[in-house]
Amino acid sequence: MPFAEAQRIKNLPPYLFARIERLIADKRAAGVDIISLGIGDPDLPTPDYIIDELCRQARVAENHQYPSSVGLLSYRQAVADWYKQRFGVELDPQTQVVSLIGSKEGIAHISWCYLDPGDIVLVPDPGYPVYAGGAILAGARPYYMPLTRENGFLPDLEAIPADIARQAKMMFINYPNNPTGAVADEAFYRRVIEFAREYNILVCHDAAYSEVSYDGYRPPSFLQFPGASEVGIEFNSVSKAYNMTGWRIGWAAGNPAVVEALGRLKSNLDSGQFQAVQYAAMAGLTAPQDFVFQMQKVYQERRDLLVDALNEMGWQLEKPRATFYIWAPVPRGYTSESFAEAVLEKAAVVLTPGTGYGPSGAGYVRMSLTLPTVRLQEAVERLKKHIGPVSF
Repeated sequence: MPFAEAQRIKNLPPYLFARIERLIADKRAAGVDIISLGIGDPDLPTPDYIIDELCRQARVAENHQYPSSVGLLSYRQAVADWYKQRFGVELDPQTQVVSLIGSKEGIAHISWCYLDPGDIVLVPDPGYPVYAGGAILAGARPYYMPLTRENGFLPDLEAIPADIARQAKMMFINYPNNPTGAVADEAFYRRVIEFAREYNILVCHDAAYSEVSYDGYRPPSFLQFPGASEVGIEFNSVSKAYNMTGWRIGWAAGNPAVVEALGRLKSNLDSGQFQAVQYAAMAGLTAPQDFVFQMQKVYQERRDLLVDALNEMGWQLEKPRATFYIWAPVPRGYTSESFAEAVLEKAAVVLTPGTGYGPSGAGYVRMSLTLPTVRLQEAVERLKKHIGPVSF
């Protein structure tokens, strides 16, 4: 029996990778060995000391009851302490930190707190699809801010029409950036804060990749710049820092009123994260960060391997300073989708078409470093053999 979908679901964009998913399934069914550079999910294991803490806390009876929807105060204190140690940012754990069931959950739900039907939200393009998706589910209208190579994959705030800026209620930014791997400097963050003040816009900064960086670079927090907590909040999690994507534990921090609103919404939608998982996340945040630096070395070796190989084939890529993604233009004569299909067909290697991240992703593919180095090396050899050399 057919049921009519709600308009909010109908408004969600279609899944753009359906054809490629079918091709992957067909090849695997035929026994073809597929190597995926498409998924941004760490292949490295969660550290043992975090797993051990989960096991200990899972046996504590009081952790089996409903948790607080805003999170244990001790967890929020651990987040605040981490911000102090990592960025020099002072946060009140009671009013400026709220726990999330992974940062994705909070990114989707913040739109429900501040956007009414017809409102405008400024969204990076290309960008993480949840920024626009959450806004669409709230009935809002995304206004896409193009991220171009010429502008260092930073949004050009001066190019946003004044009437759009005046109507906008929120703006999402994300550095280090998925999918482009770009980073932002102090001047950019200061301009964002100035822009937000001028137009009364809530800034939502997604800092999910703050701990995946290379060559000694340490990405800043949006919150460390003067005025940031007056105009916005920052989302982050332990997913990328400690290889805990499946654990679903993160936070939002910054403006107290915004943190309270998000916590109030969550209290009506969920019952918080299992307390044993919160304790496990605390183990990661409060321990010496040697693991993070070791992980960065592994990804840096993979980054160098892949970028060097692509440049030997004809690309002229700069090595990204952060994230575990390579954002590469497609060779002459291809679209994002047709190049991804050609690579899959000829080399049995999966790339992600850039159009999956927004209209300005056209002409690019994203490659992930989150697979064992030996498999990445094999993928490189397949690309050299079946795809290269290329021209642009």
